[in-house]
Amino acid sequence: MTDSLAPGSLTTIRFKRLLLTGAAGGLGRVLRPRLKPYCEWLRLSDRVDLGEAAAGEELAPAELGDRAAMLALLDGVDAVVHLGGVSVEAAFDPILQANIAGVFNLYEAARKQGVKRIVFASSNHVTGFYRQDEVIDASAPPRPDTLYGVSKAFGENLSRMYYDRYGIQTVCLRIGSSLAEPYDRRTLASWLSFDDLERLIIASLTAPLVSHSVIFGASANPASWWDNSAAAHLGYQPQDSSERFRAALEAAQPWPDPADPVTLYQGGAFVRLGPFD
Repeated sequence: MTDSLAPGSLTTIRFKRLLLTGAAGGLGRVLRPRLKPYCEWLRLSDRVDLGEAAAGEELAPAELGDRAAMLALLDGVDAVVHLGGVSVEAAFDPILQANIAGVFNLYEAARKQGVKRIVFASSNHVTGFYRQDEVIDASAPPRPDTLYGVSKAFGENLSRMYYDRYGIQTVCLRIGSSLAEPYDRRTLASWLSFDDLERLIIASLTAPLVSHSVIFGASANPASWWDNSAAAHLGYQPQDSSERFRAALEAAQPWPDPADPVTLYQGGAFVRLGPFD
């Protein structure tokens, strides 16, 4: 972290009520304490145990596939950070229920409850079959590497339709590798620090007009496959870089085989996952 103060430690930004879905997941646990300074009430939802509510938290377990539960979940919400759903490759049925039917239920609930801003956790696996020697921007056609990537492409398209028809503004975050630190050569390019993740989400929530925006979620890494210049209107300015980890990682790991699909494609190991039965 390069700031003298952690993001969110001093802020005048306040929502009355933010909803964080997937709050018990890996990134949900990271963001739970980080989002609280930006709102009076942080409503937390997941299908599994959320622990005890801290001051200013509301616990609201819900299944994404339960349409009535989702309608109740979005009651009184100002904005949504949607991390919920299946976050890795899986069989089609759970992906269908959580990432396809579930995201439809979320947007229908948002429409009915008058919620006008959603931050949707998409994924770099929407474009996982682009090569690592290519640089793409959000206008590049999707090339998903998995059923999971296909489901996130569906969410991006669904949110586009809900903006065009109903004016629900969405920022689709094609999150790279959001980790405490990168762990291999691939994640030197795709790394998104937790502090930069927070910066990205707050920029997406607070930019005056986002319409329907797609942005790749990465820190200020010197090696990058993604051009975010078209998303400058969000005001996201990453402060961290993977470069300080490069020497140690490259010394510890053998030079990768350029013919290996895991090395060749941006999706890394995801391009080998399957079959789907």
